[in-house]
This record gives sequence, structure tokens and C-alpha cells, in this order.
Amino acid sequence: MSVYKTAKSPYYQYDFQLDGNRFHGSTKAKNKRDAESAEREIREKALEDLKNMMKSGNVPLTVDIAVGRYWNEKGQFLDRPKEQHSMLNRLVSLLGKNTRLDDIDDARIVQLIARARTLHCFGKPEFKDGRTRTLSNTTINRKIIQPLKVIFRRATLLWHYHLPKAPHWKEHWLKEPQERVRELHLHEQEALERAVRWDYRPWFDFMRISGRRFQETLIRWSDVNWQAGEIVTPGKGDRRVWTPITPSITELLKSCEGHHHEFVFTFVAQRTSNGKVAGRRYPITKSGAIMQWRRDRAVSGVKDFRMHDNRHDTATKLLRETRNLKLVQRVLNHANISTTAKYAHVMNDEVAEALERNTKSRKISRKPTAHRADEPDP
Repeated sequence: MSVYKTAKSPYYQYDFQLDGNRFHGSTKAKNKRDAESAEREIREKALEDLKNMMKSGNVPLTVDIAVGRYWNEKGQFLDRPKEQHSMLNRLVSLLGKNTRLDDIDDARIVQLIARARTLHCFGKPEFKDGRTRTLSNTTINRKIIQPLKVIFRRATLLWHYHLPKAPHWKEHWLKEPQERVRELHLHEQEALERAVRWDYRPWFDFMRISGRRFQETLIRWSDVNWQAGEIVTPGKGDRRVWTPITPSITELLKSCEGHHHEFVFTFVAQRTSNGKVAGRRYPITKSGAIMQWRRDRAVSGVKDFRMHDNRHDTATKLLRETRNLKLVQRVLNHANISTTAKYAHVMNDEVAEALERNTKSRKISRKPTAHRADEPDP
């Protein structure tokens, strides 16, 4: 057996050739018998790989190769590519770049999730008792399990790799808290509107009127089609986000004309710093909008209301006004109406009224029937 020890490592090393290809590395074994056993398994695996390469032309698929290929073919073209790139890099770091996809099974995913639960949630403050805030179940599902599942699916369907140990993904999906639906009371709405900084007001009003996700509100003039009367942008899940140009939105857009050649919504720099000149207009950015939103919310005194809750508020009020769940689904750009159904509670009063009408209808239609001779008179 071609196993040996070196002064640099406590483990036995292996080194052999198959069809002119050299295979060498550590057996991860400290005694010779275990090292020889490991070397046999490695040799058998290498021989199987060579046979598969001759049949399909595919080299062994490691995490690093799979993630790189997915990024080149699809990842870089998805919405928010920087976030996609960061998410994929985290996968490589957690799994190890040389880990083979055909070695990843259910046990490995369990280990992966256990490790992910210990990761610090970047950008989130610590708990009041000093505990570090770690990744939530939702984050682990969306940014670790889901993308890995997509890569596995692509590897089997499009790249034609055989992955016999592929995990049972549904069993690893973590339970997520039910998303709350927060609606503003009238006095809260008025307080927020008074608190919003004047130059951010057109953007804030557009977010509330359109019901778009925050990322979808930072629109460009090229997204605005006056002739068709619509604003169209790419959105979550590569879906087309459509908003009609209503009279109210027309007024907002007209108020922004001439402020910037590319972006619709801008702000006025309050001081000269970081390359900006006081008094000049600049495009509203994601980070800038979040920071200003936090300031405005604090000034308003409104508690327990996130930026995303503006979308919930719009959807809830629209459903109460129209009683049309399909219409609200269209406004929110939900792919599945089951997602929109979380707002259906606003129609509880309508359900109660319908039940009562049905009950009264049945009572009215009920007619007295002739009783049998052996029954006593009423």
C-alpha cells in the first residue's frame, strides 16, 4: 500500500496513480492499518470517478466548483447580485470548498444547520441580556438550505451528475414564525406623515401608495412608462413588479422631475461630507433610506412598526376597502394567493355577517309541518 508518514503531519499520507492521474493527500489516520483502509476507499472512489468521467465527461463536483458554476450561469443575473455572491461564499465556507456534493447527505445537512445556528447575525444588536443574536430559522432556510437545494437540483437536472445521497430537503426546513400583519391606527399614520423629512416624502408616499417592497421603491426614470401608464421593475424571485401610474403617483413623479437624470427619488444633502455638497440632490440609497426611516419613526413616536410594515398596512387597508383578495395579490406581486391570505382576517366581520344572513334565511324558510295523530297538540 502506498501510505507513508512525514515529519510535518501526524497522519499517514497516500500517493498513487490511476490512468496517468496522480492522487495524493492525507488519510486522516494516525495508525497504518486505518491509513491503508482509508487509502483503499480513496482508490476505489478515484477509480469510480475516472469511469464516470469517461462516460459523461464530468469531473468530480466539489462545493467550490458547483457554487462557481451556479454563479456564472445564474447567480450573477439574479436580483441583488452582491447579496447572492455573499450568500454563496458563506455556503463554501460552511461546507468546505473541497467537499464533494455526492458526499453531502442528511447527516451533513444536520451538522450544517447546527453550525449555522451559532453564527452571529451581522448588523443586528445584541439582546438586552448581552446574548449574541444569531441567525434566525428564516435566514437559515432562505440563505443556506434553499440555495444549496437549488444547486443540487441544477447539478442533477442540468449538469447530469448522479447524487445518490441527496438530502431530503423538506425534512431539514426549519419552522418559521408566522409573519405578523401590523396595521397603523389613524393617529399613528398621521404622526408618521408629519415626521417624515420633506425631501424623503415623495419616496415615502410612493412606498405607501404602491405597496411595493422597499427594494422595489428605488425606481429609475427608465422604469417609468408614461405612454403605457405603468412602472415596471424586476422584483423578488425574478418576477416582474407592475404598478399603474395613478393620478396620485403621477403627482409624485411630476414633483420629482428634474431632480436627477437617472433616479426618481432623491434627497437634499444637509452638510458637505463624504463627497456630497450641502444643498445638492443625490439619489436615495438603501442604507440612507433605512437610516432616515429610523429617525423619522423615532420622531413620530410610533412604536413596534418596521419599514416593511408599511407594505402590510397598505395591503390590509386595501383589502378592507375592496374585499378582493385577488386584487391585493396583484398589488403585492405575490406568486401564490396563499401568501396573500394572511391578510384575510380583515374580512372576519364580513364572514360573521354572511353566517348570520344564512342563519336568518334558514329560519325564514322553515315551515310548520303537520304532526302525527299520536303526537300531542303543541
